This record gives sequence, structure tokens and C-alpha cells, in this order.
Amino acid sequence: MSPYDPSAFPPFAVTVDLVVLTVRRHALCALVVRRGEQPFQGRWALPGGFVRGDEDLAAAAARELSEETGLCAHDPAVPGVGNGAHLEQLATYGDPKRDPRMRVVSVAHLVLAPDLPAPRAGGDANSARWASVDEVLSRDGQAGAGLAFDHERILTEGVERARSKIEYSSLATAFCPPEFTVGELRRVYEAVWGVALDPRNFHRKVTGTPGFLVPAGGTTTRQGGRPAQLFRAGGATLLNPPMLRPEV
Repeated sequence: MSPYDPSAFPPFAVTVDLVVLTVRRHALCALVVRRGEQPFQGRWALPGGFVRGDEDLAAAAARELSEETGLCAHDPAVPGVGNGAHLEQLATYGDPKRDPRMRVVSVAHLVLAPDLPAPRAGGDANSARWASVDEVLSRDGQAGAGLAFDHERILTEGVERARSKIEYSSLATAFCPPEFTVGELRRVYEAVWGVALDPRNFHRKVTGTPGFLVPAGGTTTRQGGRPAQLFRAGGATLLNPPMLRPEV
């Protein structure tokens, strides 16, 4: 048997790309950065970068998010501090031609958080911004208007993951502050799904789903009008019955 020869196998790199979603001004927004280096210099892209030899994928994702934007994400498996953003693996992308530099396999991650502050660009990104998902994924026919690499596909699949997961899980509460009203939660569903929901039916469903919401013991007038009851996320991770997305 011939000895193992590493040089007989073609080298390739591993990167992480981040689909960072939040709700700002009642719209689902994604974090995008303008690339400061080639390839695709000057084009908008998802934040991300190469995985170092001494780190695992989750650590690489958290590091890239911090380096390129100044934001922090916390794995839900670890007691969180700060913004408490939800972080999970999304999918793996390995088209041989997805990166013109070399063979690169990317492990995309999905990050969800409440209304986040304006991002701070860093690393090889020379600017960063929150952009509405509808704006980023729209086709306006202009040359170079799309995202770099295959990031439009990654963003599309990340958005669909978020839209489907809030149907059967309590993930929508990751877009909310620790204490929130039913109206604020409804606006999250409306922003993520892109539809208007009947307030009375929504209130009945979410308060009647076991373990979804628990009263926080207070009220707020921050949305205007009469005081509204505050809730916290309950212990349920799966919703039974699910919150089915309206057909549009």
C-alpha cells in the first residue's frame, strides 16, 4: 500500500458567510458590506471570510461578524450577554467556480437579532449598512448591481430559512427585545413574511399557543395608545399548533 501523500490532493479553502437579519423600521433587513479588496472590489456582499486553521466554524463566524462590522453574536447554547443574537449554521456552498481566486467551500450561518445599531465596517470591508431584503434581492437590470460571489443565493436561502422557522418555532422572539408586546411580535411576523396579519386573530393564536409567551408582569405605552401588556419568550422551542404563513 502506498503511503499517504497530502500533495496528491488539490488544496482548497473554507470560508464562513453570514446572513445577518434584523427588523428595522418594520422591514426585514440584511447586513451587507462593501468589499474593499479584489475580487469584486466595490461590490456589496455578505460579511464573512476565511476560517483559520486553529478555529471551528462557529468561532470563525463570530470572529468575522465582529471584525467586519463591530457586532457580536452569541450562540444560543451559551448563556448570552449583550444583544443575544441567534446564531446557527445555514448551509454549505461548494460550486467550484463560486470564487475566482481558488476552490473555496463556504459554510453560511444565519444570525437573527433585535433592532441592531448601525454597523461599523472593519477588516477588508470599507463600509457596512443595513439594507432591506426586498432592496438587496431586487433585480434592477444595472450591471454590477447584484451581490458578490453567490451571496444572492445564500441570502435568499437564509431569508427563506427564517420565514419557515418562525412558522413552527419560537424563533420570531429572537427579533424582539427581552420584553415585548404582542403587537411588536406581530410586526416581526409581518416584516419577515411580508404580509399584513389580523391583529385580533394573531393575539388569539400566540397567547393560546402553550409555552410560546409568558406575561412579564408589566405594561408599556411605547407604541402609543393604551397601555399594552408585556410578554417574554416562553420555554417552548416548537410551536403546537404552528403559526402557518398566509398564502399570498
